[in-house]
Amino acid sequence: MTEREKVVLAYSGGLDTSICIKWLIDEHNLDVIAVVGEVGQEHEGLEAIRQKALRTGAIEAYVVDMHEEFVDEYLTDAIRAN
Repeated sequence: MTEREKVVLAYSGGLDTSICIKWLIDEHNLDVIAVVGEVGQEHEGLEAIRQKALRTGAIEAYVVDMHEEFVDEYLTDAIRAN
């Protein structure tokens, strides 16, 4: 049996990205790895989102701490731009 190719999906837990997991699996025969970016939202909700990705069909799901990158690369520029 040949191993399927893998794809990483930035996953929010919403309807669109949940459908995208199934679409990538069914239509493109890919294994999906879901990544949820933690940038300051409620932490308990992030675990529920991770679990939803797995229930939807992702082979793996990770919550990644992106606080520093979010502040350094996005918020700082947004504040400067007013």
